[in-house]
Parts: sequence; structure tokens; C-alpha cells
Amino acid sequence: MSDLPLEQTWMVLVDLLTDLKKRGMDIPSSITNNIRLARSTINFYRKDPTNPEMMNELKRINDFLISAQDALINLAEDFGKEYVNDWTEKLMKASRGERVYEIEDKKSKFVVGAPPGFSMVRVNFKEPLAEDRVQEIAEEYNVIIEFDDDNVIAVYGDAENIKSSLKEISSFFKEQI
Repeated sequence: MSDLPLEQTWMVLVDLLTDLKKRGMDIPSSITNNIRLARSTINFYRKDPTNPEMMNELKRINDFLISAQDALINLAEDFGKEYVNDWTEKLMKASRGERVYEIEDKKSKFVVGAPPGFSMVRVNFKEPLAEDRVQEIAEEYNVIIEFDDDNVIAVYGDAENIKSSLKEISSFFKEQI
């Protein structure tokens, strides 16, 4: 499947966030949450982009990205106009559909280029899960939950959020006994 401009934008924002953290910038959790939710929604959209109802998901992805972009560019201004211009140029290329970053075409559905500081856990189930129930947990606990296949999920996020979400997910194990 070809790259989505929104996915390229997401990757630029993750790179910008990472660079700002390396420079000692404290990143508000709201920005990180928007980036996580954008990635989760991108992957949800990619499952069936031909579905007409997915147009709503594109709007959600765009809203998450715009919010994160505005906030990150404001933070980047502390490092000068040239720094902001470099990142703005990358964002413009991504928005035009140009490839800024290579995305490996893997069978695995794990997040490519997840921001540093994310923890990850993989969970195997005996039977397939209902995706809508899992996504509700992801939104409630601010984690990214990816389906590797129908029986395997990967959970990304802050360690404490992952622990909380796994407590909720553990109810699925009881249902499968």
C-alpha cells in the first residue's frame, strides 16, 4: 500500500518531537497524545480505505496532526527561525504527497518510527478480538493498540498507561477460558 501524505506528516512530527526532546524541550502530554491518536487512526483507516465511512477517520487524523503540528512548531520557535523553516519545509513536502521518509513495507503492523520513551508489549489471544472494544481502551488509557493479526495486539505508550490498559484488556482473557 502506498504512503499516505498524512502518514508522512506524522513521521515528520515524530522526528520533530524527538529532536525537540533531544534539545531538552519539555513536551506537553497533549502533543504526544495527539500524535499517538493520529497513528492509531491512520492504522485503522489503512485497514479499509475503500469504506466510505473512513472519510470521517481522515478528518480525525488531520485534526490530531494539525493540533500537534501547531504546538510543536510553536515550541520549535525557541530554536530560531531557520530551525522552524527546516521543519516547515519537511511538513510542506509531506502535505504535497512527497516522500520525506522511507516507510518499510512490512507484513507486521507495528508502528514505524515510534517516539523514544514509548514502551511496548505484545499480547496473544486464543480467539480474535472485537477491534472497537480494544480501540475504546486505547483512547481511554492514551495508548496505541495495533493488531498484528486477529489474535495478536501490540500496545505502545507510557509504561504506566500500558499497565492500566492491560488490566482492562485482561478481562478478554477471562472471556476466552
